[in-house]
Amino acid sequence: MNKVGFFRSIHLKFVLIYLLLIILAVQIIGVYFVRKLEDQLVSNFKQSIEGHINLLEYNLREEMTKERDESDPSLGTEVKSILSDFISSGIAEVRVIDNRSIIVGTSDPNNQGIVGQRTTEFMVKRALALGSKEDKIYIEKKTGHRIWVLTSPIKSKGEVIGVIYLVGTIENVFKQMNEINGIFITGTAISMVITALLGVLLAQTITRPISDMRRQALAMAKGNFSRKVKVYGHDEIGQLAFSFNHLTKKLQEAQATTEGERRKLSTVLAFMTDGVIATDRRGRVILINTPAEEMLNVPRETGLSQPLVSLLELDDRYTFEDLLTEQESVILDYSTKERHYILRANFSVMQRDTGFVNGVIAVLHDITEQEKIEMERREFVANVSHELRTPLTTMRSYLEALAEGAWQDKEIAPQFLNVTQNETERMIRLVNDLLKLSKMDNADYTLKKNWVDFGEFFSQIIDRFEMTKQQDVTFKRELPKHSILMEIDEDKLTQVIDNIISNALKYSPEGGQVSFKVKEKAEEIEVSISDQGMGIPKENLDKIFERFYRVDRARSRQMGGTGLGLAIAKEMVAAHGGQIWAKSVEGCGTTIYITLPYDRSQEDDWS
Repeated sequence: MNKVGFFRSIHLKFVLIYLLLIILAVQIIGVYFVRKLEDQLVSNFKQSIEGHINLLEYNLREEMTKERDESDPSLGTEVKSILSDFISSGIAEVRVIDNRSIIVGTSDPNNQGIVGQRTTEFMVKRALALGSKEDKIYIEKKTGHRIWVLTSPIKSKGEVIGVIYLVGTIENVFKQMNEINGIFITGTAISMVITALLGVLLAQTITRPISDMRRQALAMAKGNFSRKVKVYGHDEIGQLAFSFNHLTKKLQEAQATTEGERRKLSTVLAFMTDGVIATDRRGRVILINTPAEEMLNVPRETGLSQPLVSLLELDDRYTFEDLLTEQESVILDYSTKERHYILRANFSVMQRDTGFVNGVIAVLHDITEQEKIEMERREFVANVSHELRTPLTTMRSYLEALAEGAWQDKEIAPQFLNVTQNETERMIRLVNDLLKLSKMDNADYTLKKNWVDFGEFFSQIIDRFEMTKQQDVTFKRELPKHSILMEIDEDKLTQVIDNIISNALKYSPEGGQVSFKVKEKAEEIEVSISDQGMGIPKENLDKIFERFYRVDRARSRQMGGTGLGLAIAKEMVAAHGGQIWAKSVEGCGTTIYITLPYDRSQEDDWS
């Protein structure tokens, strides 16, 4: 966040508001004070002059009503004498006008030429006519100064016998007011400066904790809850700072709790085997965990913000609104020719208490193995049913023929009984093989291991087959001459090797050869049994260890196979911690390889 500039700070605003309020108050007081002072000064000026006017009016009335003889001075002379004695500050000129508007005298020695002339002043005429005092302030055109003009009637026995026309120099009063205004403005400016300084100091007491809280808020936004706001007092701002520190503590605790829950959720989402996808209310992905990325083979960057129906490739079957009401699981089949891959998706709607939909959570389960097991189970049941149905059908046909009288035929009856016996033995072998597989599938299946010399053990099995074989097949051995001591279950590995040698003899042509090899490697031994039979097509090599799988079903059934021998061998070898696989060239023969763990150090300890 950008730092607040000085001209935008609350500090300056507070000082400005404070100053504006002081200026407003001072202006209101100043206007009222100046106006009242001006009125008072003007009133005092007028009253002081009017006090002199009353005395002047009395003297003039006596002279103007006095009866004169020839020896008495003229009225003009007397008026001039009276006016010359009438000296008062603030008076520029005093004129005396009789009731005929004739100027009888003037106090201005430089303006004696107007004596005896008729006045044209409007205010004089009004005073003569109305008999009332009248005053007015004018501005002289020449000097631009303000003057006060007063007309006061001279009355005798209720009649106006003349008018006193006075011109006062009231400009001095206004000069005094200007000086007072200057003093007031200077005092106001000084008080504003002092007030501004006090306002800055006062504002700091308020803005300092606010600035601290602002810095604390910025630190909290960055995740730092260790700072505390200093409490400067116990007023409202101090209580606010205390509350802010309390809020910081609570936020720190809440963040720690939230962060802990987030980490728990992240850990759960990261390590759970199921895929989890969350969307917003518009159906766009906002969260996808690692298992979901791996299941869908979609990078996180690609998956985020993508519509859920597009991510799951459900555009052609569902809309996002359909998923909100979907109660059943949705099967997602991503199988190809090379790979069988199926997911199951369950959808849960996220809603507020008001019913507003926040989004959807999709949980993905990989059910490929389950589907594969279910498919294998169905195929297994079908294969078992088929394998049992064939000999049972054959036995039923022959038994029905015997029951209908064929038992009396000495040539046919033994053949029918022989076929029935062979089919019975075949079903017994099938059931025994199924029991073996069932035992190996059981969780508590264990091996009974003993220390044996594997070379000697392998040679004994080969000797047994070499002595009992009926085909014209030669055996070739490439076995180590020294002892190879291993801990194995002799019975189980005997069954494995017996089954592989039996198959090699079955499919070897007359005059063919079966080869046996044992190779020592770093941590294992490799056993191989090769024949020169018809071989196995390349596309069938990976399937020959599956249950009931036969490359040539007709020929295998004729030779008495159940299709479970190699499946049993694979289970037994895996129980020993080894591996079994086949290599074949069609028309040239097949080689079965077996690897078994071999630890030389344990052999030395046993020795």
